[in-house]
Amino acid sequence: MRYEAILFDLDGTLLPMDNDEFTKGYLGMLSAGVAHLGYTPDTLLPAMWKGVAAMVKNDGKRLNSEVFWEVFATLLGKECYEHIPVFDNFYKTDFAKAVKFSQPTSLAPRAVELARAHADKVVLATNPFFPLVAVKARLGWTGVRAEEFDLITHYDNSKFCKPNPAYYGEICEGLGLDPKNCLMIGNNADEDIRAAQALGMSTFLVTDCLICDGEEPDTPKGSFADLIEFLG
Repeated sequence: MRYEAILFDLDGTLLPMDNDEFTKGYLGMLSAGVAHLGYTPDTLLPAMWKGVAAMVKNDGKRLNSEVFWEVFATLLGKECYEHIPVFDNFYKTDFAKAVKFSQPTSLAPRAVELARAHADKVVLATNPFFPLVAVKARLGWTGVRAEEFDLITHYDNSKFCKPNPAYYGEICEGLGLDPKNCLMIGNNADEDIRAAQALGMSTFLVTDCLICDGEEPDTPKGSFADLIEFLG
């Protein structure tokens, strides 16, 4: 089948990982990396989580990055805006060590290659909580080049987050896509599958790092190896 676009989730899909293990490990590294600015885990982490929660509730009037930093700075002080380059530099440098909290698969490049063969466009539809530099860092661990994607979502180009179906609507509108002619591939039953299905997209649930509370959605599903066969 030919698609207008095939969309891939990143964390837990193209980049297999235990989400809780990765988050705990990465946030520990980030806390250490910005400690010289006066942040402590007791102040940094709650502010970050409240910023993430605000992005999830974003109504589309502002970029996710604007929403995040407004909440973060309201809690920890306006000088936080001056620290953004320090956070970005962490993602360019020390963040590379966080690969140890993931389990990259050699099948990822093949999946994207097959997607390119079966779709006019290929999208990295990762939840846009991070700056582009952080997304590219994690993508680099998969062995897939950023240039393979027609769009990579991140917090500076997105106004919605998963599981809001409007996140997928924003992608489709920006690329001129009909959702009914698109395929979303992910490991999260609600964020990747049901949210995309709400817009009419076809879906495939990757079960190696499955995140699902309750009944699995009605969709083709299987391991990453099964995905390769599905795309082939």
